[in-house]
Amino acid sequence: MTENAWDVFISYASEDREVVAAPLARALEGQGLRVWFDQVELQVGDSLRERIDTGLARSRFGVVVLSPAFFGKHWPTRELNGLAQREVDGHKVVLPIWQGIDEIAIRRSSPPLADRVALPWSKGCAWVAMKLVEVIRPRPAPALGAALPGKDLEFRP
Repeated sequence: MTENAWDVFISYASEDREVVAAPLARALEGQGLRVWFDQVELQVGDSLRERIDTGLARSRFGVVVLSPAFFGKHWPTRELNGLAQREVDGHKVVLPIWQGIDEIAIRRSSPPLADRVALPWSKGCAWVAMKLVEVIRPRPAPALGAALPGKDLEFRP
């Protein structure tokens, strides 16, 4: 597999760009993540298919902004299909966010996605970004025998 150029690819319907995708991209970049966001990555004259395929293939995770507008669009559906295909080996790739949509609507549009734990955008950009960072860049477990913060490091018999 090719080296990952991005930590996360953001897939969304254009209707969700200003309210969800752009603020989320900025928040994740502010946490030091490398974000594939079309408004930054695509240049005049680029092949949409080639650039999106590269982003999908070379991103560790895909944040998918599921909304009423998402399921009727060609590119977001294509991106979701590409991200889902990457999960055939059992590795989690798709990280869903629900924007103005509920489980019933998700189940009607994509039953497999209704089984996913999703982040509700209604909790706010900062909260969603924090939860995504916990998955995308997990903190390492402390080593056995490591001192706990605030604990005395000296051994006292």
